[in-house]
Amino acid sequence: MEAATSTFAQPEALADLLDDSSPAVRQALLDYFARHQEPAARFLTGVAHGPNRVLGRHALWYLRELRFADPVAEFRSFIRSLNYELETGALLLARTVNPALDAGACCRFFDQVAARCRELISEPMSPAEKCHVISRVLFHEHGFRGNAEHYTDPRNSLLDEVIARRKGLPLTLCVVYLLVAQRLGLELYPVGVPGHFYVGCYADRAPFFIDAFRQGAVCGPLELLRALRRQKTPADLTDLAPTPVREVLCRCCRNLAHHYGTAGDPARARLFADFVAEFETTHARHAT
Repeated sequence: MEAATSTFAQPEALADLLDDSSPAVRQALLDYFARHQEPAARFLTGVAHGPNRVLGRHALWYLRELRFADPVAEFRSFIRSLNYELETGALLLARTVNPALDAGACCRFFDQVAARCRELISEPMSPAEKCHVISRVLFHEHGFRGNAEHYTDPRNSLLDEVIARRKGLPLTLCVVYLLVAQRLGLELYPVGVPGHFYVGCYADRAPFFIDAFRQGAVCGPLELLRALRRQKTPADLTDLAPTPVREVLCRCCRNLAHHYGTAGDPARARLFADFVAEFETTHARHAT
Protein backbone atom coordinates (compact mmCIF):
# COMPACT_ATOMS: atom_id res chain seq x y z
CA MET A 1 0.00 0.00 0.00
CA GLU A 2 2.54 2.57 -1.15
CA ALA A 3 1.58 6.21 -1.72
CA ALA A 4 2.34 5.86 -5.41
CA THR A 5 -0.15 3.01 -5.88
CA SER A 6 -2.61 4.00 -8.60
CA THR A 7 -4.86 0.93 -8.68
CA PHE A 8 -7.02 -0.36 -5.86
CA ALA A 9 -5.60 -3.39 -4.07
CA GLN A 10 -7.22 -6.82 -4.21
CA PRO A 11 -10.35 -6.81 -2.02
CA GLU A 12 -9.36 -10.11 -0.40
CA ALA A 13 -6.05 -8.65 0.79
CA LEU A 14 -7.75 -5.57 2.22
CA ALA A 15 -10.47 -7.63 3.92
CA ASP A 16 -7.78 -9.63 5.73
CA LEU A 17 -6.54 -6.39 7.30
CA LEU A 18 -9.86 -4.83 8.34
CA ASP A 19 -10.00 -6.48 11.76
CA ASP A 20 -6.34 -5.79 12.59
CA SER A 21 -6.37 -3.64 15.74
CA SER A 22 -2.78 -2.39 15.33
CA PRO A 23 -2.81 1.45 15.27
CA ALA A 24 -0.16 1.42 12.54
CA VAL A 25 -2.24 -0.88 10.32
CA ARG A 26 -5.41 1.12 10.94
CA GLN A 27 -3.72 4.39 10.04
CA ALA A 28 -2.18 2.86 6.93
CA LEU A 29 -5.60 1.64 5.81
CA LEU A 30 -7.21 5.02 6.53
CA ASP A 31 -4.54 6.74 4.46
CA TYR A 32 -4.94 4.21 1.65
CA PHE A 33 -8.73 4.44 1.56
CA ALA A 34 -8.55 8.24 1.63
CA ARG A 35 -6.39 8.17 -1.53
CA HIS A 36 -8.83 5.82 -3.31
CA GLN A 37 -12.14 7.26 -2.17
CA GLU A 38 -14.60 5.91 -4.75
CA PRO A 39 -13.39 2.27 -4.91
CA ALA A 40 -12.75 2.33 -1.15
CA ALA A 41 -16.31 3.46 -0.44
CA ARG A 42 -17.71 0.70 -2.71
CA PHE A 43 -15.47 -1.93 -1.13
CA LEU A 44 -16.23 -0.94 2.47
CA THR A 45 -19.97 -0.63 1.85
CA GLY A 46 -19.97 -4.11 0.29
CA VAL A 47 -18.17 -5.60 3.29
CA ALA A 48 -20.45 -3.73 5.72
CA HIS A 49 -23.48 -5.37 4.08
CA GLY A 50 -21.82 -8.75 3.57
CA PRO A 51 -22.23 -12.03 5.45
CA ASN A 52 -19.22 -11.62 7.76
CA ARG A 53 -20.64 -9.72 10.74
CA VAL A 54 -17.26 -9.06 12.37
CA LEU A 55 -15.67 -7.61 9.23
CA GLY A 56 -18.88 -5.69 8.59
CA ARG A 57 -18.54 -3.84 11.88
CA HIS A 58 -14.94 -2.92 11.08
CA ALA A 59 -15.93 -1.74 7.61
CA LEU A 60 -18.58 0.51 9.16
CA TRP A 61 -15.91 1.97 11.46
CA TYR A 62 -13.73 2.89 8.46
CA LEU A 63 -16.71 4.36 6.60
CA ARG A 64 -17.52 6.58 9.58
CA GLU A 65 -13.90 7.63 10.15
CA LEU A 66 -13.53 8.57 6.50
CA ARG A 67 -16.98 10.19 6.38
CA PHE A 68 -17.80 8.12 3.31
CA ALA A 69 -21.00 6.87 4.89
CA ASP A 70 -24.47 8.10 4.02
CA PRO A 71 -26.66 6.26 6.56
CA VAL A 72 -29.84 6.47 4.49
CA ALA A 73 -28.08 5.25 1.34
CA GLU A 74 -26.40 2.49 3.37
CA PHE A 75 -29.73 1.21 4.67
CA ARG A 76 -31.27 1.34 1.20
CA SER A 77 -28.30 -0.65 -0.10
CA PHE A 78 -28.78 -3.16 2.72
CA ILE A 79 -32.46 -3.57 1.79
CA ARG A 80 -31.58 -4.17 -1.87
CA SER A 81 -28.79 -6.62 -0.97
CA LEU A 82 -31.28 -9.30 0.23
CA ASN A 83 -28.59 -10.28 2.75
CA TYR A 84 -30.72 -9.70 5.83
CA GLU A 85 -28.68 -10.22 8.98
CA LEU A 86 -30.53 -9.01 12.06
CA GLU A 87 -27.77 -7.26 13.99
CA THR A 88 -26.36 -5.42 10.98
CA GLY A 89 -29.82 -4.43 9.80
CA ALA A 90 -30.99 -3.13 13.17
CA LEU A 91 -27.83 -1.03 13.59
CA LEU A 92 -27.97 0.36 10.04
CA LEU A 93 -31.63 1.24 10.56
CA ALA A 94 -30.84 3.09 13.80
CA ARG A 95 -28.00 4.99 12.09
CA THR A 96 -30.48 6.59 9.69
CA VAL A 97 -31.69 8.56 12.72
CA ASN A 98 -28.49 8.65 14.80
CA PRO A 99 -25.55 8.86 12.32
CA ALA A 100 -23.03 9.06 15.18
CA LEU A 101 -24.22 5.72 16.57
CA ASP A 102 -21.30 3.68 17.90
CA ALA A 103 -22.02 0.24 16.46
CA GLY A 104 -19.00 -1.22 18.21
CA ALA A 105 -20.27 -0.10 21.62
CA CYS A 106 -23.67 -1.70 20.94
CA CYS A 107 -22.03 -4.97 19.92
CA ARG A 108 -19.76 -4.92 22.97
CA PHE A 109 -22.83 -4.50 25.16
CA PHE A 110 -24.35 -7.68 23.71
CA ASP A 111 -21.00 -9.44 24.18
CA GLN A 112 -20.93 -8.40 27.84
CA VAL A 113 -24.51 -9.55 28.48
CA ALA A 114 -23.75 -12.89 26.82
CA ALA A 115 -20.57 -13.26 28.91
CA ARG A 116 -22.60 -12.70 32.08
CA CYS A 117 -25.13 -15.32 30.94
CA ARG A 118 -22.31 -17.83 30.39
CA GLU A 119 -21.27 -17.33 34.00
CA LEU A 120 -24.73 -18.47 35.10
CA ILE A 121 -25.23 -21.31 32.62
CA SER A 122 -24.09 -24.76 33.65
CA GLU A 123 -24.33 -27.65 31.21
CA PRO A 124 -26.37 -29.60 30.59
CA MET A 125 -29.11 -26.99 30.73
CA SER A 126 -32.20 -27.18 28.57
CA PRO A 127 -33.02 -24.35 26.13
CA ALA A 128 -35.81 -23.25 28.51
CA GLU A 129 -33.36 -23.04 31.42
CA LYS A 130 -30.89 -21.03 29.34
CA CYS A 131 -33.66 -18.65 28.31
CA HIS A 132 -34.50 -18.20 31.98
CA VAL A 133 -30.88 -17.11 32.52
CA ILE A 134 -31.06 -14.61 29.64
CA SER A 135 -34.30 -13.21 31.04
CA ARG A 136 -32.79 -12.86 34.50
CA VAL A 137 -29.75 -10.97 33.16
CA LEU A 138 -31.64 -8.70 30.74
CA PHE A 139 -34.75 -7.90 32.74
CA HIS A 140 -33.55 -8.07 36.33
CA GLU A 141 -29.85 -7.29 36.28
CA HIS A 142 -29.97 -4.76 33.41
CA GLY A 143 -33.54 -3.58 33.93
CA PHE A 144 -34.89 -3.86 30.38
CA ARG A 145 -38.66 -3.42 30.20
CA GLY A 146 -41.48 -2.56 27.86
CA ASN A 147 -42.17 1.15 27.52
CA ALA A 148 -45.93 0.94 28.02
CA GLU A 149 -46.10 4.53 29.30
CA HIS A 150 -44.76 6.09 26.08
CA TYR A 151 -45.40 3.32 23.56
CA THR A 152 -45.29 5.54 20.46
CA ASP A 153 -41.96 7.23 21.30
CA PRO A 154 -39.83 6.57 18.16
CA ARG A 155 -36.79 5.90 20.36
CA ASN A 156 -38.45 2.61 21.35
CA SER A 157 -37.70 1.32 17.83
CA LEU A 158 -34.02 2.35 17.60
CA LEU A 159 -31.60 -0.29 18.87
CA ASP A 160 -29.00 2.09 20.34
CA GLU A 161 -31.71 4.03 22.18
CA VAL A 162 -33.24 0.82 23.53
CA ILE A 163 -29.83 -0.20 24.90
CA ALA A 164 -29.20 3.23 26.43
CA ARG A 165 -32.68 3.68 27.94
CA ARG A 166 -33.33 0.01 28.79
CA LYS A 167 -36.84 0.12 27.37
CA GLY A 168 -38.52 -0.44 24.05
CA LEU A 169 -41.29 -2.10 22.07
CA PRO A 170 -42.01 -5.84 21.91
CA LEU A 171 -40.13 -6.00 18.58
CA THR A 172 -36.94 -4.23 19.66
CA LEU A 173 -36.79 -5.99 23.02
CA CYS A 174 -37.06 -9.28 21.10
CA VAL A 175 -34.15 -8.15 18.91
CA VAL A 176 -32.06 -7.46 22.03
CA TYR A 177 -32.96 -10.92 23.38
CA LEU A 178 -32.14 -12.64 20.09
CA LEU A 179 -28.75 -10.93 19.69
CA VAL A 180 -27.71 -12.12 23.15
CA ALA A 181 -29.01 -15.63 22.40
CA GLN A 182 -27.06 -15.76 19.13
CA ARG A 183 -23.85 -15.22 21.06
CA LEU A 184 -24.73 -18.15 23.29
CA GLY A 185 -25.42 -20.46 20.35
CA LEU A 186 -29.14 -20.70 21.19
CA GLU A 187 -31.53 -21.26 18.29
CA LEU A 188 -34.25 -18.70 18.97
CA TYR A 189 -36.40 -16.89 16.42
CA PRO A 190 -38.51 -13.75 16.13
CA VAL A 191 -42.23 -14.50 16.01
CA GLY A 192 -44.48 -11.67 14.87
CA VAL A 193 -48.20 -11.91 15.53
CA PRO A 194 -50.75 -9.12 15.02
CA GLY A 195 -49.90 -6.32 17.44
CA HIS A 196 -47.06 -8.09 19.24
CA PHE A 197 -43.69 -9.85 18.95
CA TYR A 198 -42.34 -12.86 20.79
CA VAL A 199 -39.09 -14.82 20.93
CA GLY A 200 -39.81 -18.38 19.85
CA CYS A 201 -37.93 -21.54 20.79
CA TYR A 202 -38.64 -24.73 18.87
CA ALA A 203 -35.68 -26.78 20.11
CA ASP A 204 -37.12 -27.94 23.45
CA ARG A 205 -39.57 -30.81 24.01
CA ALA A 206 -42.41 -28.44 23.17
CA PRO A 207 -42.23 -25.00 21.55
CA PHE A 208 -42.47 -22.02 23.86
CA PHE A 209 -42.65 -18.26 23.40
CA ILE A 210 -41.03 -15.49 25.43
CA ASP A 211 -42.68 -12.09 25.84
CA ALA A 212 -39.75 -9.69 26.15
CA PHE A 213 -42.17 -6.78 26.62
CA ARG A 214 -43.40 -8.47 29.82
CA GLN A 215 -39.92 -9.18 31.20
CA GLY A 216 -39.58 -12.69 29.84
CA ALA A 217 -43.03 -14.14 30.57
CA VAL A 218 -43.27 -17.58 28.92
CA CYS A 219 -46.26 -19.22 27.28
CA GLY A 220 -46.93 -22.31 25.18
CA PRO A 221 -48.48 -22.36 21.70
CA LEU A 222 -52.04 -23.10 22.82
CA GLU A 223 -51.91 -20.39 25.46
CA LEU A 224 -50.66 -17.90 22.87
CA LEU A 225 -53.34 -18.89 20.36
CA ARG A 226 -56.06 -18.48 23.01
CA ALA A 227 -54.71 -15.00 23.83
CA LEU A 228 -54.85 -14.01 20.16
CA ARG A 229 -58.40 -15.31 19.80
CA ARG A 230 -59.50 -13.37 22.87
CA GLN A 231 -58.37 -10.27 20.94
CA LYS A 232 -60.65 -11.37 18.08
CA THR A 233 -57.59 -12.22 15.96
CA PRO A 234 -58.09 -15.36 13.82
CA ALA A 235 -55.03 -17.54 14.39
CA ASP A 236 -53.77 -21.09 14.05
CA LEU A 237 -50.46 -22.86 14.61
CA THR A 238 -49.02 -21.65 11.29
CA ASP A 239 -49.16 -18.08 12.66
CA LEU A 240 -46.58 -19.07 15.31
CA ALA A 241 -43.86 -19.84 12.77
CA PRO A 242 -40.65 -17.75 12.77
CA THR A 243 -40.83 -14.34 11.12
CA PRO A 244 -38.14 -13.66 8.46
CA VAL A 245 -35.54 -11.05 9.35
CA ARG A 246 -36.71 -9.02 6.35
CA GLU A 247 -40.18 -8.71 7.84
CA VAL A 248 -38.82 -7.93 11.34
CA LEU A 249 -36.90 -4.94 9.97
CA CYS A 250 -39.75 -3.91 7.65
CA ARG A 251 -42.18 -3.99 10.57
CA CYS A 252 -39.79 -1.84 12.59
CA CYS A 253 -39.85 0.69 9.75
CA ARG A 254 -43.66 0.58 9.74
CA ASN A 255 -43.67 1.33 13.45
CA LEU A 256 -41.29 4.25 12.96
CA ALA A 257 -43.32 5.67 10.07
CA HIS A 258 -46.43 5.61 12.27
CA HIS A 259 -44.72 6.89 15.42
CA TYR A 260 -42.88 9.74 13.68
CA GLY A 261 -46.17 10.71 12.08
CA THR A 262 -47.82 10.74 15.51
CA ALA A 263 -44.90 12.78 16.87
CA GLY A 264 -45.36 15.46 14.19
CA ASP A 265 -42.20 14.64 12.21
CA PRO A 266 -43.54 14.11 8.65
CA ALA A 267 -40.09 14.04 7.01
CA ARG A 268 -38.97 11.03 9.04
CA ALA A 269 -42.40 9.44 8.75
CA ARG A 270 -42.03 9.60 4.95
CA LEU A 271 -38.46 8.27 5.12
CA PHE A 272 -39.50 5.13 6.99
CA ALA A 273 -42.58 4.69 4.81
CA ASP A 274 -40.17 4.77 1.85
CA PHE A 275 -38.05 2.06 3.51
CA VAL A 276 -41.19 -0.09 3.89
CA ALA A 277 -41.94 0.35 0.20
CA GLU A 278 -38.32 -0.52 -0.64
CA PHE A 279 -38.52 -3.75 1.37
CA GLU A 280 -41.80 -4.71 -0.29
CA THR A 281 -40.78 -3.94 -3.87
CA THR A 282 -37.38 -5.63 -3.45
CA HIS A 283 -39.03 -8.74 -2.03
CA ALA A 284 -41.69 -8.80 -4.77
CA ARG A 285 -39.07 -8.37 -7.49
CA HIS A 286 -37.00 -11.32 -6.30
CA ALA A 287 -39.88 -13.56 -5.23
CA THR A 288 -41.15 -13.95 -8.78
